Amino acid sequence: MKRKVLSVLLVAAMAGTMLMGCNSGDSGSGGSDNGGSSDDGGKHYKFAYTCMDGTNPFFVTIEDKIKELVEANGDELISTDPANDVSLQITQVEDMVSQNIDGIFLNPVEAEGILPALDALKSAEVPIVNFDTEVADMSYVASYTGSDNYNAGKVCGDDLVKKCPDGGKIIVLDSPTMNSVTDRTNGFLDAIEGHGFEIVAQQDAKGNLEVSMGIAEDLLQGNSDVVAIFGGNDPTALGALAAANAAGLEDVLIYGVDGSPDVKSELASGDSLMEGTGAQSPIAIAEKAVEIMYDIMEGKEVEDRYPVDTFLITADNVEEYGTDGWQ
Repeated sequence: MKRKVLSVLLVAAMAGTMLMGCNSGDSGSGGSDNGGSSDDGGKHYKFAYTCMDGTNPFFVTIEDKIKELVEANGDELISTDPANDVSLQITQVEDMVSQNIDGIFLNPVEAEGILPALDALKSAEVPIVNFDTEVADMSYVASYTGSDNYNAGKVCGDDLVKKCPDGGKIIVLDSPTMNSVTDRTNGFLDAIEGHGFEIVAQQDAKGNLEVSMGIAEDLLQGNSDVVAIFGGNDPTALGALAAANAAGLEDVLIYGVDGSPDVKSELASGDSLMEGTGAQSPIAIAEKAVEIMYDIMEGKEVEDRYPVDTFLITADNVEEYGTDGWQ
């Protein structure tokens, strides 16, 4: 009889403990002070992350910071790398949707080509925080945050006009499928318009160092007298730099956009053909993207877009920003 009574008491005690455990997890909506728990008691948010090129140091920094902030909130981030393949990105997004994600941080390989993935996310009612590069149809996204890309290119063009007042031949290495790079290129071209510059070549380097280097090597064989090369991002500019060094050029001015540690190191060296970079802050973009996402989770109203400032870094001011990390 004592054993039977003891067993009943133990069962009752265990049941009470389980009820206490369940009640302790029920502390309100996700994204609040409890670290992202949702109303059903202890369920944390599962977010997704996708960018055009997961090997690009700029996107690596964004991903790392988002992951750090999300996990600090007790939530989960799953990431994929489409390696600049929009078809693969669509497939990866569709797969993440099937994993019942609560929201996605999305940077498209192609602004228009990503549409099928946006449709899948819309059908599943997954909110999209679009970052760095805008999708073609912004009606799909809950909010956007990214650098003032037009200004990032413009500050490079303004600097070139000051340093080459007589103009000259230039090469532009862009990426037409990336809205961010297109905006930067437009800013650069608008800044130099009417100042005696001739674009002898403008080609798609796909935002990639190796691709840029190969293209620049070919172009410089017939255009060794260019005064400047503009790259739509820092990897593109570094590819052009490698090609210019291999060609033995000494006077060409090379510009990029990002403000990456590698380019800042070149600027700080004092003997590089790198002349400047339209700098942005991937850390600031990541922080803003996470802030927006949790506001959405909490049902707060968010703005359509949150721009992040851009500015020029050259050898004259690079020490202000350091070379061992992103600003």
